[in-house]
Amino acid sequence: MLDDGMRTSGIMTRRQLGTWRMDRQLVQRLTEHAAAGKRRRFRKNAVLYEQGEISRRFYFVLDGLVQISIFRDDGQEVVLELMGPDTVCGEGAAFDGLPRFSSAVAVDDTDTIEFDVTTMTEIFRQHPECAASLLTVTSLKQRVLAIRLEHLTSREPQDRIMELLNRLKAMFAIDHPRGRLLVTHLTHEQIGAMTGISRVTVTRALQRLREQGIIDTVDGHILIRGRPAATSR
Repeated sequence: MLDDGMRTSGIMTRRQLGTWRMDRQLVQRLTEHAAAGKRRRFRKNAVLYEQGEISRRFYFVLDGLVQISIFRDDGQEVVLELMGPDTVCGEGAAFDGLPRFSSAVAVDDTDTIEFDVTTMTEIFRQHPECAASLLTVTSLKQRVLAIRLEHLTSREPQDRIMELLNRLKAMFAIDHPRGRLLVTHLTHEQIGAMTGISRVTVTRALQRLREQGIIDTVDGHILIRGRPAATSR
């Protein structure tokens, strides 16, 4: 099997990392202005930024994986997102200048471009579409967070899990004869951290969803079942 791919019942596709995907136009606009930032590498478990700190910096992930989390007063960690290649993190607090509400830690060795908003004023003046795109992605993150908070009040673990899986399906799924296959991979522990339920409960809930015919597993990846993908004649 290829190192950067996976085989799913005869389908070979590139393995995806993370739980967030950005519009390709924004990715292109940020990489076009990479010279305004500086390359930074974070080793596994290194902290990009911490909850509560004030910083004018944000990060464009080139390669690797970054976990974005909130730590509650009781010490419990709530995972918000896993940011893979071609994503941005930390931009909200960098622009508003207020204490960060989340922390970011490198899950793997991660290469980034670090931007400082104090040096980007001229770029935004000359290229307002870049600023508009950053505002759009920040707004989308807020909308997703609001939806997740609404589902966290649900008493049913299956509802919380399906909210997450359906969101991932919109970004990281490919056609499969029995539905849509997620090409990003999450462990039961990660699903639990993102839905506010224990790993054991995640395992039980996923089993119930399988028994109900809602999901299945193919080569270790979750299949959201539905109508078979159309075949070309």
